[in-house]
Amino acid sequence: MFALLKTNLKHFFITFLLLFAALVSFGIYHGAEAHFNEIHLAYKLGGEGPHAFYQNDQLVVSYVEGDRDTGFKAKNQRYSLDETVNAKVYFPLEDTNFNIKINPTIEIPPAVYEDNQPILALSDIEGNFKAFRDFLINHQVIDTELNWTFGKGHLVLVGDFVDRGKSVTQVLWFIYKLEQAAKAQGGHVHYIIGNHEIKNLQANFYSASEKYLYIASVLGKTQSQLYGDNAFIGRWLMSKNAMERINGHLFVHGGLHPKLAEFNYSIEQVNQIIRQSYRKPYYTPSAQTNESFLISNNTGPAWYRGYFKEDLTQEQVESGLKAFGATAAVVGHTIQWNVNKQYQGKVLAIDVKHPADYETFFPPRSSEGLLIKNGQYFRLLESGDKKSL
Repeated sequence: MFALLKTNLKHFFITFLLLFAALVSFGIYHGAEAHFNEIHLAYKLGGEGPHAFYQNDQLVVSYVEGDRDTGFKAKNQRYSLDETVNAKVYFPLEDTNFNIKINPTIEIPPAVYEDNQPILALSDIEGNFKAFRDFLINHQVIDTELNWTFGKGHLVLVGDFVDRGKSVTQVLWFIYKLEQAAKAQGGHVHYIIGNHEIKNLQANFYSASEKYLYIASVLGKTQSQLYGDNAFIGRWLMSKNAMERINGHLFVHGGLHPKLAEFNYSIEQVNQIIRQSYRKPYYTPSAQTNESFLISNNTGPAWYRGYFKEDLTQEQVESGLKAFGATAAVVGHTIQWNVNKQYQGKVLAIDVKHPADYETFFPPRSSEGLLIKNGQYFRLLESGDKKSL
């Protein structure tokens, strides 16, 4: 009797393990993951900033000071709009700072570039500063002191660098710093607007860390004001393009719906139309127009997922590219196992799950990016290695 019970328990245990392994494998295959071991420093508010606001012909630069024991307060400093502001950005995880220079003047960048310089593209960092910084160091875009080392090359950030993570402030100011550093060396940083940047500009913070609600409160602001018309970061994001063509490649967060080829719009016109609606939440209109199609959260370039639904033909993909004078599109938005080429190399998909600053995930996350150099494509790995695509 005991032997039979022991045998049955053994079979039950083996069956349970097999079913559990199958369930885990199924979940991983479909993108499921577990996160644990969140580091409490993620919610450290002291040192947060800078947050800069235009007020009465001045730029007010604010930081959060204090801690939970002594209480929190805002530290504000005023500057004239004709001076450059030296500021520091604090990163709690490593207890470090990096320097930035804030120029109150903001300009809309060009949308088309032709120079045959190398291009490195990343997308969907989602508020994780360390993974972003370390990847750029490992691929010689910057050195360990955050100096630009990519020469006249193009660093293209294909949207969704905000939300979810706990280091959004650090990520945004880091991009701003990189823009200036690249320009000084003849290079370029291109920050393409993604759907989550648009959400933040529209005061949709459903995917944002709750810490930013309290940061805004300490500063005497609402969360929407951190990205509002009078916020430096808000105006800076408003200046960014929804799509750019660089050396024949179209960089766009979501993708191109094939119907866009019928509109006969230039890249500049598309950017202008979408930019005018960055702050306007989309609703389904009673009568669809070309403009509403472009800003739709289903068909708009910052939102479109059609490249990955297996219902497009090669001809449809290529007609969309041809309409904007591009040979291929580089997109984020839709998560991939790794950076890859699709539609005979006409679509390069680069959205992967990057490591988080303050959390551990299973299965482990690993950053990847894309390098375009001398007509060749390379899948860039977190380690600094690269593989030909």
